[in-house]
Amino acid sequence: MKTVPSLAGYKAVSRIYNALMTGLVLTLVTRKGEDAAAQFVLGHFRRQHLEKFLPGLKKLGLDGLPDAVACAQYHYFSNALGGVKTEYMPESDSKAWVRYPPPRWIWQGASICAVPAKVNEAMLHGWHGHNGVSLRNPRLGFVCTGQTVEGAPGLEGYYYDYGREIAESERVRFAPNERAPDFDAAKAPKLDSANWPEERLKKVERAYAMEYVRSLVPTMLSLFGPEETRAHLGRAARLIGMQFYDETAELLGIAPGEVRSFATYLAAMAAAQGEQVEIAEEGNAVTIRQSGWRLMDGIDPHPAAFEAWNRLWEGALAVHNRNLKLVTMRSDEGILWKVTA
Repeated sequence: MKTVPSLAGYKAVSRIYNALMTGLVLTLVTRKGEDAAAQFVLGHFRRQHLEKFLPGLKKLGLDGLPDAVACAQYHYFSNALGGVKTEYMPESDSKAWVRYPPPRWIWQGASICAVPAKVNEAMLHGWHGHNGVSLRNPRLGFVCTGQTVEGAPGLEGYYYDYGREIAESERVRFAPNERAPDFDAAKAPKLDSANWPEERLKKVERAYAMEYVRSLVPTMLSLFGPEETRAHLGRAARLIGMQFYDETAELLGIAPGEVRSFATYLAAMAAAQGEQVEIAEEGNAVTIRQSGWRLMDGIDPHPAAFEAWNRLWEGALAVHNRNLKLVTMRSDEGILWKVTA
């Protein structure tokens, strides 16, 4: 039986992958230290920047604007489409603000209390500070005026064209004594997405969270190697799978306990990611067959990364029914899960 995606599935995938990103960063902070966590966050956001920024500017129709304005609008639109609270306040062609009010999407819930400033700053160095480089504008930098992790009522700052070539150290500058102007939603620019149907918006929000996982896997492998990826990402994935099973299962209308109901849960989560999935009964077991692994198309990560990612579903099963087993087989054709008593 083929499983089709649902709005609830899009939301469930968005929630669990958002949590996985946060959980991995906190795992690195506690297991390897804030320097390693900051190194990961820098590499992760730089990888996303290099893949997404310039194509995204063009897709959003912002590539003809002054650079400072284009950068601030890019963050405003792209994050808002992903379900992130974002504000945009332009001052001039050479100075434009972007602000992320609480609750922060990336450091959800109480987790924000454990994020060191150095780790949060690495995100700005990885993405915001590299915009001028990618645009081939050596005059453009980002000035951060507040960080939520330091107690400010939002992460905020502005893109600024200095009118002169800036040093590498000026690409991200911190000015906590400055303050962003108030946001006026009525004056903020609008995208056609304001008229998109709910399903399209939910799919974009899901894709936003999925991109974080697509990026974090190769970043972990390149920085820390297969074994540490298996250990740290796997630990975070199992904990997130357990911690978020109740919420995601409720979204999907899944009751805990039975073999068949967990197979339905796993198939629904896979289908919501755009995967082709079928469920079949095999005696006392139920199999979930997925064609390919769309989440990692074009990346082909080390088997250790797959094992670590799969612990999300092992963790979820441990809460659904700790006496059930999940047998997983991966091949060039895709993934086969078997849920058994």
